[in-house]
Amino acid sequence: MKLTHEAKGTFAIAPTPFHDDGRIDDGSIDRLTDFYREVGCNGITVLGIMGEAPKLDGDEALGVATRFIRRAKDLQIIVGVSAPGFAAMRSLAHGVMDAGAAGVMIAPVPSLRTDDQITGYFRQAVEAIGDDIAWVLQDYPLTLAVVMTPQVIRRIVMDNPSCVMLKHEDWPGLDKISALRAFQKDGSLRPLSILTGNGGLFLDFEMERGADGAMTGYAFPDMLVDVVKLSKSGQREAAHDLFDAHLPLVRYEQQQGVGLAVRKYVLKRRGAIASDMQRKPGSALSASARGEVDYLLARLARTDQRANLNVQLRAV
Repeated sequence: MKLTHEAKGTFAIAPTPFHDDGRIDDGSIDRLTDFYREVGCNGITVLGIMGEAPKLDGDEALGVATRFIRRAKDLQIIVGVSAPGFAAMRSLAHGVMDAGAAGVMIAPVPSLRTDDQITGYFRQAVEAIGDDIAWVLQDYPLTLAVVMTPQVIRRIVMDNPSCVMLKHEDWPGLDKISALRAFQKDGSLRPLSILTGNGGLFLDFEMERGADGAMTGYAFPDMLVDVVKLSKSGQREAAHDLFDAHLPLVRYEQQQGVGLAVRKYVLKRRGAIASDMQRKPGSALSASARGEVDYLLARLARTDQRANLNVQLRAV
């Protein structure tokens, strides 16, 4: 199913599972896809920043994406196709769309500075992949060092009808969501899905500012699913109570440089992947860090039994 501006809910950012020796773990891709479906996700985004995409060659990237797509069944799959050059972006975008992806995600290259450079880059990206491919604009200035104002985002979206979604990861960014929704109310911005990232760190208030859901990789996507649903149904206190219970672990997972190691460790403990290995170069948790994560999980289990992780690896 092709991605549209009506997309909402929770799209999990999937890590790329590896065996301990660094080989891609196809079995864990299947297991992880099933896990996301079982906990209520509406879609999965693969080969994102936390998907270790730069560590894959072209054939591996297409193979990983295709494996997720074939296992996903009713889940929409978005594939990150960001690349230094448009030739690689075009090749991967066409390959994954032919395999059945719902759309692709494009981030700006870090060298962009002026508004005209930013808007020009995305115009050229669309020319490269084709304007028939639905795509997601990734706004992540903390990592990518490219600052897009609400006005620039509006310009990109209005100039490129195939852009149907914003992955909002600015920080602070709540007022940006409000500004974009205000543009829609005054008619200067067409309908646009807004899903938010940043590990879910601000999801509680992002939903209240008008986000359509979450697109991030926190190791408890089921919490994200529930917070989105509770917020949409007007159950503000229940949404904040659940979010607050997870916040210490969300914060710990959001640490730069070690966040993916935390995420993979918890997903391994949840039985979703077989190994928490990252392909080199990559980080690993120290014994002290693992102990701290285990402590946070134990505390979380007092209020959310899903954090009681005495589980066996699920069958594929």
